[in-house]
Parts: sequence; C-alpha cells; structure tokens
Amino acid sequence: MGRRLSSVRARTTLGATAVVAGALIVAGLAVVLLLRASLGGQAALEAEVTARDVAAQLATGTPYADLDLPDGNDHPVQVVGEGGRVLAVSEDLEAIEGTGSPGVRPAPSPPDLDDDDDDDEDDDDPGRGEVEDGDARLSTGVATVDGRTADYRFAAVEATTPRDETVTVYAGADLAAARDAAGTATRAMLAGLPPLLAVVAGVTWLVTRRALRPVEAVRAELAEITAAGDLGRRVPVPDARDEIARLAATTNQTLARLQDSSARQRGFVADASHELRSPIASLRTQLEVAAAHPELLDVDGLVEDVVRLQDLAADLLLLARLDAGDRAPEQSVALGRLIRDEVGRRIGDRVPVRLSIEDDPQVTGVPRQLSRVIGNLLDNAGRHADEAVRLSLREEAGTAVVRVADDGPGVPPADRERIFERFVRLDDARSRDEGGAGLGLAIARDLVLAHGGSLTVGEAPEGGALFEARLPAT
Repeated sequence: MGRRLSSVRARTTLGATAVVAGALIVAGLAVVLLLRASLGGQAALEAEVTARDVAAQLATGTPYADLDLPDGNDHPVQVVGEGGRVLAVSEDLEAIEGTGSPGVRPAPSPPDLDDDDDDDEDDDDPGRGEVEDGDARLSTGVATVDGRTADYRFAAVEATTPRDETVTVYAGADLAAARDAAGTATRAMLAGLPPLLAVVAGVTWLVTRRALRPVEAVRAELAEITAAGDLGRRVPVPDARDEIARLAATTNQTLARLQDSSARQRGFVADASHELRSPIASLRTQLEVAAAHPELLDVDGLVEDVVRLQDLAADLLLLARLDAGDRAPEQSVALGRLIRDEVGRRIGDRVPVRLSIEDDPQVTGVPRQLSRVIGNLLDNAGRHADEAVRLSLREEAGTAVVRVADDGPGVPPADRERIFERFVRLDDARSRDEGGAGLGLAIARDLVLAHGGSLTVGEAPEGGALFEARLPAT
C-alpha cells in the first residue's frame, strides 16, 4: 500500500485533487461573499425605498396616524422626530435596536414645545414639504416584530412636513433571507465538493495510468534486458510523438551505444589477448631454449621482445584509460615548441623529418598526450616513407593544423577510415615484423578527439599519405 501511495500516479492524483479542492474552496468562498454582499445591498435598497416612501407621505402632510406603513415583519418602520421622540411605528413592532431612538411606542408631544426657539436648527435639513436628497444612512440592527427577533438592515431618510417639522424615517429590511440564501449556497457547495473531488481523483488516476503505461512498458523491457544481458533488444516506442516517445527513443539509442561499446570491448579484449599471446609465447620459447641450452640464449632478442611487450601493454592501458574518460589535468601548451622537442628527440630515424613551423598556436591539453600524437604520426610516416617525411604546423581561423606527409605508397581511399581502427594493419606481416600492433593511429585519433579536434588522412603531394590533425587554438 505504501509503495502504491508513493507512486507517480498516486502523487499526481493527490496533487491534482488538492489543487482542485483548493481552487473550489477559494471560488466557493468568493461566491458566498459576493452573494451575501449582493443580497445585503438588495436589502439596503429595499429599506431605503420603504423609508423614502414613508418620508414622501410625511412631506405631503399625511398625519402620523394615517401613514400607510408596510408589514412590520418584512419592513419595520419607525418615525423619529427632533429630540429622539418616536412619532410613529409599524404595527406589531415590539423592540428595535440600531436606530438610536430611546423607545418604540409613539410619545406625546412636550407640553411647552416652542418651535420658534430652536436655535440649533440644522441648515442641512430638507426644506418644508421635501425629502432629503442623496444616499440614505445605513445601519444594521435588531428588531422584534410580533414576538420574532431578527437582524435588519436599516435606512434612515429625513423629511420636513408642511408644518416645518423635520423627522427621520427608519425603515428596515429583513436580512434572514440573504443569510438563508448564503447558507443554502454554502451547504450546496459543501455537499457537491466531495463527489466532484472524487470525480477529479478518478479521472486523474485513469488518465495518469494511461499516460504512464508506455513508461511501465519501457521499464519492464529494460528489466528483462538487464536480466537476460541481451543488449540487442530494444524498448517499445509509443506511436505518440511526446516526451515518453522521445524517452523511449533515447533509451534505444543508449542501448545501441552500449551494444556497440560492449562489442568493441569484447573485440578489444580478444585482439589484446591475441596480440599479447605472440610476444609472451616468444619469450617463453626463448627462455625454455635458454634453460635447456644456455649457450643459445639470445639476450638481445629477449630484450627486444620485452620492450615490444612493454610498449603493447602501455598502449593497451592508454586505450583503456581513454575509453574510461580518464584524462590528466589540462594546461595551455605551445604546440610549436612541443613539436620541436618531439622531433629533437628522434635521433637515428631511418628517414629524417623535415620540419616547417609557420606559427606557434597555443592549445589546451595534456602535453604528454599531444607529444604521443605527434610521435605516433611520425612513427607511421617513417615506417612507410621512402626518402622524406614532412611535418608542418600553422594556424588557420583559430585552429592549429598539424600535417604529417610521407612519400610512401599512401593509403587507398577505401581504407582511410579503417586504418584508425584498433589492431588494423594494412600490411600485417610487415607491421608485425617491425613491432607494430596496429594501435598507433587508433591511439592518435582517440587522443585528438579527446582534445576536441579531428584526425584525417588523405593524399600527400608526393603521392604518399598525408595525415592532418586539427586542434582548437586558444
């Protein structure tokens, strides 16, 4: 169960459900708040309309006892005069809070009311027989009508009677309907939320399972390939051109490269075993002969075979390190000086090297490995040259170009790529006699490629082979 909950499908379903739940809750709250605000505004409008209707009656001179007041349950009305004296109220209105009046029932007029002595008359009061303009003053309070207590939205509107008496009309609108509507909407959304989330979770689970089915197929095939060790098999690629199809295609490309690498490794091991067998067998033969007949011991031959075996082992180890991506720390190298030093060490070559250095570009690399490249190219040229080996260095468009040419038989076009393969000899008997194992050019190309360059072979002006190494200059 824990593994299923930790799967991508489970996490995606939980995440999608949580996001939808959060979005629905936020949207529901917004809807409820907007609904309550809208219904509250509607209640305030109803209260103001009622208050203005009663105020209009008072402005036209209707006596307080003859006012046409609405039903007190829905729209309780209270008319308050100057000094807070209650002048009229709706029928069955028992208590009211929120209007500022001290009582509910109409109070008798003061016995010595002197209207001429009102020095505090508000200049903003409406004129005689008029109702105040502008928005009504709104407040929220509680009223008890016929034994029922509820919340109301009150609107206050002033009016002046024809007798020049300014009164304030308070009219209320019941907020219960607005709150009931908001509560009904809230309960409806809460009741519909779980089924909706269940639908979202189910659809997400099914869609995710369908989307991840190709991934499971790739995983299962990879598991079988790993168990069987058969790198020739490939994972299925979905028909859809999506990320999973690209993943499957990349996986197949990786398997193909692993298969090629494995094949090369097996071939390398087989070739290395074959190449090592000859010098080791030769050494053993000579030692057995020397043990039986000490007078026949050929020390020079033994040393030659040991040196050949040592060189071959060093080449094999270098190729293994290159295949593993192991490289020494790089540094800036003056290629011209490096070539001069390498040529200067080659004393006693069968064919002398004619050197031509036009530029001295700087390259980034491992000096010892770059020297190995130059040495291997010169060894190959000296092995096949008749009378001349030419080495040149120049810089072309930010690239260091090293050319090694000889006047030998050259390399046929069909073999110009094959000679860079490991353990390949175009003249097998001659190369073996001279100590070559068919690794020099392969090592040279691998080293050049490791330095971000290229190594190719063509035809020299003299008719022999022309090797061209290009390295990025700094």
